[in-house]
Amino acid sequence: MRVLPSGTTALLVELDDLDQVRALHDALTAAPPTGVVDVVPAARTVLVVCDPSRTTLAALEDALRRTPVRPGRRSRGPLVEVPVVYDGDDLAATAAALGTTADALVAGHTRASWTVAFCGFAPGFGYLTAPDWPYEVARRPVPRTRVPPGAVALAGPYAGVYPRASPGGWQLVGRTALAVLDLDREPPALLAAGTRVRFVDVGP
Repeated sequence: MRVLPSGTTALLVELDDLDQVRALHDALTAAPPTGVVDVVPAARTVLVVCDPSRTTLAALEDALRRTPVRPGRRSRGPLVEVPVVYDGDDLAATAAALGTTADALVAGHTRASWTVAFCGFAPGFGYLTAPDWPYEVARRPVPRTRVPPGAVALAGPYAGVYPRASPGGWQLVGRTALAVLDLDREPPALLAAGTRVRFVDVGP
């Protein structure tokens, strides 16, 4: 663990891998140290933001170093079911590249126990991982200039749902009518870090 200052009200914790990130995020969410107001995970780091009227960066660093990090524990976050029509433009080609069939890929995708590891790329976009997902999916060699909102996609070890129309290089395997980002809803983003996700095949 390497702890670095990030401005005057936050510390950036550098960790070895995503498993440690998730473990620290879960620990800090379950029992936040005094003065912590936000915990933001990424692929290899966790940003911990504090209220300077309630703590100091020195005290926060001491609390972080004493926080037990136990990789491998399952998240207890809320469960979101995402209904999916698996008719994505890249489904057949992605399955073939992985040496399987489209039906088998869909079955694995719906069977896996997904959790939002961190958010990024665009507001409301969650990077989902699953310990029982066996595939590493190559990105498209040439990204699309426009991916429609609700597209369900794969890249590397991750799954994701595009919250809005945007460019993107992930492989599109399906689509959902569920609005994963709605600025008029509280909270606006359904797929926050720690949220458990189950993809449900709803047919054509």
